[in-house]
Amino acid sequence: MAHFGISAALLTPFGADGSINLSLFCTHARDLLKRGIEGVTAFGTTGEGASIGLKERAAAISALLASGISASKITLGVSSSALDDALAQIQQGIDAGITDFLLLPPFYFKCVEEDGLFDWHARLFNAADHRARFILYHIPQVSHAPLPVDLVMRLSAGFPERIMAIKDSSGSWDNTRALIESGQIPVLVGDERLLHKAAALGAVGSICGMANLYPERMARLFETQNEDQALSAEVAHIVSVPVIPALKLISSQRSDNADWARLRPPLKPLRGEARAAILSAFAGKVLA
Repeated sequence: MAHFGISAALLTPFGADGSINLSLFCTHARDLLKRGIEGVTAFGTTGEGASIGLKERAAAISALLASGISASKITLGVSSSALDDALAQIQQGIDAGITDFLLLPPFYFKCVEEDGLFDWHARLFNAADHRARFILYHIPQVSHAPLPVDLVMRLSAGFPERIMAIKDSSGSWDNTRALIESGQIPVLVGDERLLHKAAALGAVGSICGMANLYPERMARLFETQNEDQALSAEVAHIVSVPVIPALKLISSQRSDNADWARLRPPLKPLRGEARAAILSAFAGKVLA
């Protein structure tokens, strides 16, 4: 993979009844694509994918496609520790014509051996539809199931036809650099603050939450390989509090639409000092 570019880790808007606001979801995705990014990723961490059920996923996928977004522009997050459930999410995408999947590792059991994580992935790759291609997902601060560099190398060597890339959302530059310098697997960067120097070393793109707010800036950051210091500072503000509520608060404030602010339990909106800090950091800013 020579180029992946920027894919927005789509936020998921919820109506007052708790259901996905499909019209707003699709309008947002179309707008981001028109503004210069290459793709959208649904049901990832930022999109609260682990809280969205199979029936809801089906409705959202159908709505995205019906809105005119090509299946080739869509990556689907897969969030399940149970292999059968993960395979059902994958097959649902395949049946809709989507072939690219962001694969969260099994996240329930903690402190498991690397061999156990290898076996889980191997069983999934062997059982999944042959058309499915996977982006491994290293986000240990959320999954508590890290994918060390040696394990990534082992998986990519064992399943070169199934694995298209790894998304490194660890925020560790040493880890990102080691993956890139291995030359064995295409690397996507989750932390926007690292993207400029990762791109300079050969990273192929990013799946990131800030593309919800700044698609043009994220595309420019990747193409120029020059740090956007103001954006890096904003990322630092966001990661200093719970990230998903922060991004949804900003999106709700700029659009004056409460559906962007709603979260699925167990997540809750920002309150007190955390809310005030985000509102202050983004007050008066044009998010374009």
